[in-house]
Amino acid sequence: MFIDEYRELHDLIVCGDYSRALALIDELDAMSRRDYVLKIRGYMRVLLIHLIKHHAECRWTKSWLRSVAHATDQIQLLNARHKAGGTYLDPAELRETLEDAWRSAVKVAAIEACHGRHDAAELERRVDRDAILAEAMTRIVDTTTP
Repeated sequence: MFIDEYRELHDLIVCGDYSRALALIDELDAMSRRDYVLKIRGYMRVLLIHLIKHHAECRWTKSWLRSVAHATDQIQLLNARHKAGGTYLDPAELRETLEDAWRSAVKVAAIEACHGRHDAAELERRVDRDAILAEAMTRIVDTTTP
């Protein structure tokens, strides 16, 4: 994925151009973080789709529960910086990313929930956005939540 950048980094170090090498390391770090955030956002979207459907229909299916558990596990796994410690996104950034994923999640949920009877705007009026986002945050942050 970053093969060209790593070759360039190698060459910069060999040539002793440490300032450009450090700048390239910063760029690689930013690219890596962006990749993690996009993956986390994708799993947040899946999580939100199923939470929206649950709130709209007041029921769970085994498939939805499995998807919620899988999405939550993947978000936690991707967000953890295992070797460096800590996380890629702090709780405020997690919340911001969830809010960013909301619009696309509600569009998909509108197609799937209530046999597609409601468009996204109507479905959004029928559910409590803040409660769903809070539930999603609880599931992401609290590893004991089923």
